[in-house]
Amino acid sequence: MVFYKTDDEIELLRQSNLVVSKTMAEVARWMKPGITTRKIDEMADRFIRDHGGVPGFLNYNGFPKSICISVNSQVVHGIPSGYILKEGDIVSVDCGVCMNGFHGDSAYTFSIGEISEDVMKLLRITKECLYLGIEQAKEGNRVGEISWHIQQHAEKNGFSVVRELVGHGVGKDLHEKPEVPNYGRRGTGVIMRKGLTIAIEPMINMGKKEVKQEQDGWTVSTVDGKPSAHFEHSVAITKGKAEILSTFDFIEEVLEQNK
Repeated sequence: MVFYKTDDEIELLRQSNLVVSKTMAEVARWMKPGITTRKIDEMADRFIRDHGGVPGFLNYNGFPKSICISVNSQVVHGIPSGYILKEGDIVSVDCGVCMNGFHGDSAYTFSIGEISEDVMKLLRITKECLYLGIEQAKEGNRVGEISWHIQQHAEKNGFSVVRELVGHGVGKDLHEKPEVPNYGRRGTGVIMRKGLTIAIEPMINMGKKEVKQEQDGWTVSTVDGKPSAHFEHSVAITKGKAEILSTFDFIEEVLEQNK
């Protein structure tokens, strides 16, 4: 069942997504060589709680940490650990916050120091895929428009789209209907109506589209060991263009200061 939100409920979603966005900016401050992903998770957990939220991922279906941190060939659901970040890594961070009964959800892929030009292109194209998808998230369009535009942009630039993991509705539950694939055909999927809130999240691989689950039961990685990138926003469908409830502005201010 698809749940449509009132204006007041969308305002609550905006508040939880604001805490997500500010948490991600705090994460950005620590994204440097020499820090463990476990330490970043601890910082994020503390920041979320200090700002009136609860980590949305902690204990979700048994997930053991507060944010997902996926490095290099890890696509999503990486468990923070003793891994020490090093120059040239890319790090996808997925963060969820529950506040006032509603979930915020956003993801961003960071580069640690200097990265190669082809990996830089992967990050740029994946982010472009996200915003092209958001452009199609408007009343009267079908979800397939989002999917088709993301897939076309990724593939024409020589990258591949993960099939097994998709975007989703977001609200009182972290994952609601409808699913929002990053691949597919135009004219298919649910018709989007005002009040629908969804998380759009392209997961784009440098090499093959196929993925595998690691032995920890959570981490999903590329089968060929090549890098993967992940960017995500939560958005609300309105009469005109979609309203983006999360923001990368705070992250990018910090990254600019870190240069």
